Amino acid sequence: MRILDNLDTLAAMSGEELGLSEWLEIDQERVDQFADATGDHQWIHVDRERAASGPFGGTIAHGYLTLSLIPLLGSQVFALETPGAKLNYGVNKVRFPHPVRVGSRIRSRVTLGEVTDLPTGKQLTLRQVIEIEGQDKPACVAETVVLLLP
Repeated sequence: MRILDNLDTLAAMSGEELGLSEWLEIDQERVDQFADATGDHQWIHVDRERAASGPFGGTIAHGYLTLSLIPLLGSQVFALETPGAKLNYGVNKVRFPHPVRVGSRIRSRVTLGEVTDLPTGKQLTLRQVIEIEGQDKPACVAETVVLLLP
């Protein structure tokens, strides 16, 4: 795991791949819990019987479930231990190129993007690519934004 603890050296690291997370299996229980938490019970996610004859041959994870796993997977790759508060500011771009079938394993490949000086601190972007084991296309590609306050 990479420890990012110096605000002054972050800009010099722009474009550097920080690493890969461990593989995480996406099971039906996680998908069902996400459906309950969000109220999104679309059959493609929770109805195993109907989904078996659907376009993917089984249930798939919600795209937003995959996106929501970025903090968990990213915490295996790097830690921001800079002084001051660290705030999730948003996501500039998100795409879901390939569905995650239940039973698949995913991991995150994290690359440091731009580091921008702001009057309140620094803005850091991270490119997060959620890979699916055995698939050429990723499950999710997202550019997340973090505010680092002094």
